[in-house]
This record gives sequence, C-alpha cells and structure tokens, in this order.
Amino acid sequence: MAATTSLSGSTRVIHSRGHSAARFAGQVLLHAFVLALAIAFLVPTAWLISSSFKASTEIFAHPIRWVPDTLIWQNYVDAFTTLPLGRFAINTGIVVALAVSGTLVSATMVAYSFARLRWPGRDLFFALLLATMMLPEVVTLVPKFILFRWLGWVGTFLPLTVPFWFGGTPFYVFLLRQFLRGLPYELEEAARIDGAGTPRILVQVVLPLCRPVLATVAVFSTLTNYNDFLHPLIYLSRMENWTLALGIRAFNDTFASRWELIFAAATVMLMPIAMLFFLAQRQFVAGIQLTGLGGR
Repeated sequence: MAATTSLSGSTRVIHSRGHSAARFAGQVLLHAFVLALAIAFLVPTAWLISSSFKASTEIFAHPIRWVPDTLIWQNYVDAFTTLPLGRFAINTGIVVALAVSGTLVSATMVAYSFARLRWPGRDLFFALLLATMMLPEVVTLVPKFILFRWLGWVGTFLPLTVPFWFGGTPFYVFLLRQFLRGLPYELEEAARIDGAGTPRILVQVVLPLCRPVLATVAVFSTLTNYNDFLHPLIYLSRMENWTLALGIRAFNDTFASRWELIFAAATVMLMPIAMLFFLAQRQFVAGIQLTGLGGR
C-alpha cells in the first residue's frame, strides 16, 4: 500500500514537472513571437530616424547603413526653413488641444447621462448613437462640408475642433459608458444624501475614478486628430493654416528628390506621439483593462 502511494506521488510530480516545462516553453515561444513582431514594427522607424541624419547619397545605399558616417543636423535646420514646419506644428497643437479637450468634456457628459441617469428614450438614443458608428466616413463627408461652408467655417480650424464639443465621437462615448456602468452606485447615493447635485457628483465623485479611461480616450483622440490628413486637406486651403500631416505631404511634393528633408520632417512629427505614449502608457493600459470589466 505504501509502495502504491509512493508511486502515485511520483507520477503526480512527473506530471507537474511536465506541465511546468510545457508552460515554460509556451511562454518562451510567446515572448519570442512578440519580440519578433516588435522588431518588425520598429525596423522601419529606426531606418526613418537614421536616414534623417544621412546625406542623400547614403539613404538608399546597399547594404543599408544603419549608422551614418556623419550625423548631419543641418537636415533638420533645412526642414524647418524650407517650409514653415514650426507653423505647421503650432497649428497641429492648436487643433489637437481643442479637439481632445472637447472630446473629453462632451463625451464624458454624454456617457454619464447614458450610464448613470434615467430619462425617457435613453436606450433608444444610445442605440442610435451606436448605429452611427456603422456609417462610413465618406457618407457624411459631403453633407458636413456643405454645412460648414454655409456657416463660413471653411478655411478655419472650426470644422476640425467645434464638432468635438458636441458629443465627441460615438466610440469614445461607448468606451466611457462601459467604464461608468462598472462604478458602484453607492458612491453617488452617498453624495446625494450629503446634498450634492448631479454636476457636483460628476466632477468630484465620478471623474477622479475615471482617470484611466480618460487617459485612454485622450491618447486615442490625440492620435486620431494628430494624424488626420483628410479633414485638414478638405477644410484648410491656406498654407499658414496647414497641420503637420499636410506639411509632410508638401515635403513629398516639393522635395521628392531630397529624402533627407522628408525623413527629418517625418521624425519631427513622430517624436511628440512617441513621447505621449511613453508618458501615458501606464494609464493607457489600465484604462483598457478596466474598461473591459465595465458593465458587470
């Protein structure tokens, strides 16, 4: 009997070691796959940054020279002087700041109304809001242009900023609503007992708990508006109002033979977004995780 028990224990140990080895091998393969995927995404970016410091004769050299013989900082000086790249950056900052601020304010209020307040037709209007997410962008492009032209906004930043102050984007409203539905109602009930109204509850009770998902919305909205090319192309006709996306296109059209300037301008456009992601990475990941738990 003792021998049988000992044999059974040895078998369990062997099985446990086998499962541990298989789990370890799976983790190694997963990390190797993720590393290979990261390298595949980072190689073009590394070549872009490296080429921004090269002479034009080195950019397409074969084999690739990852480190230029001499770092040519003049490429960045020329990029800022040949076209008003600094003006483009300021315009982009203005558009992004106004659009992201409007998205955070309006989408939060709309999502709070859908998630925490009760009013007639709430679910119907939310369904209609979600239905608008299915509309292709090109369907509303012409009607919006006619509306903004009638208002006299074409040629200004208003078509790129004002709409975000009236509900933001349906996806962000949905994201915030799902997060808000996961918050305990007892917090609001306690605040109402203390005499707080709905605006005060939203500002002092709900918003401090929403920092992760607000950071996620801010990062997504910043990326969308920062990289937007189509809408500035439609509404901004004067060069002094162009954003960086249009400016990079102007570099491609004007200096097609001077790739070092194009790469320098593209690197300038890349740096703020890379810095934003690294600064907001923790809040961004936390927002994605917590939003997935909303609506329990």
